[in-house]
Amino acid sequence: MSVDDTGSGAGAEGRVDPDAPDPGDDPLALRLEQLILGAERRYTPFQAARSAGVSMELASRFWRAMGFADIGQAKALTEADVLALRRLAGLVEAGLLSEAMAVQVARSTGQTTARLAEWQIDSFLEGLTEPPEPGMTRTEVTYPIIELLLPELEEFLVYVWRRQLAASAGRVVQNVDDAEMVDRRLAVAFADLVGFTRLTRRMEEEELGELVEAFETTAADLVAARGGRLIKTLGDEVLYVADDAATAADIALRLVETLSNDETMPELRVGMAFGTVTTRMGDVFGTTVNLASRLTSIAPRDAVLVDSAFAEELIRTGLAPASEADAAEAAATAEKEGEAPPEYRFGLRPMWQRSVRGLGMVEPWLLARRGEEG
Repeated sequence: MSVDDTGSGAGAEGRVDPDAPDPGDDPLALRLEQLILGAERRYTPFQAARSAGVSMELASRFWRAMGFADIGQAKALTEADVLALRRLAGLVEAGLLSEAMAVQVARSTGQTTARLAEWQIDSFLEGLTEPPEPGMTRTEVTYPIIELLLPELEEFLVYVWRRQLAASAGRVVQNVDDAEMVDRRLAVAFADLVGFTRLTRRMEEEELGELVEAFETTAADLVAARGGRLIKTLGDEVLYVADDAATAADIALRLVETLSNDETMPELRVGMAFGTVTTRMGDVFGTTVNLASRLTSIAPRDAVLVDSAFAEELIRTGLAPASEADAAEAAATAEKEGEAPPEYRFGLRPMWQRSVRGLGMVEPWLLARRGEEG
């Protein structure tokens, strides 16, 4: 829930009676809310802000950042709402967070958990609360199911969050340069299903939903297993990053290989770039991200295009030859000296230069596993 900034003066035009029940409040919805929140409605927004010791303006900013709608001055808030306000304000007062940063914390947490909650209700609980016997309504089963699941899901959520926080903190402390904590050099990749718009016109909604879920699941599993980080999914497209070019390249090629072996999946194209990336609220921004997106739009079907900086990084680290002539020369030199020839993991083939909107001329490289670049 959120608030307006009107305070609690009596007689204000449009004021909601704090004790009047909301005509839209369903008894079961209220019982479920009390079960999930663990407390009854007790405060108006003004009372909650006053109890937390914060101004209505700041309380309103926090609640709106968390994604809660304005409710006027209805009595709809609980002790948990007061405690949340008090904690955020306390972090600001202690100097641990600036006010702007506290609002960002509220917004990022609200956006992430809102999506999670919607998914759990739409996909998870909806299936579990199908009436088990004829004559029973969904509402008769929902309450006991949520009552059983709530503590388990809450503990699992905290566990995953701590794991992710530990992994993220570990990456940050390994950065030598403090500036890299925000602006870092990363490999950025977009993987896009080809012809998805045409599919939406031909497939039933349920079929389309299953295809998108299968694609997102496959991509998320591969990205995580190979050491990348999934940033977001956009239905027919996923965005991921990796700390090094080799990891991103391996993930991209595995995605193409996996989906090309699945007859139910459309063809895939991947675009990748390497360079400085700005991270904000779990998302990534900047020229490197834009370039990766543009490369995806011009990539051939079932292929991976990378920018020149990405290619140079693979060459610099000895994971790809600069050219087939260089590879042959290195092999001949090694044979003459009685050494093993260099083993390259990836092959690169320069493509035609292209003018990319907003980014000028770029020289893409076609990426393949060594010996498969054709």
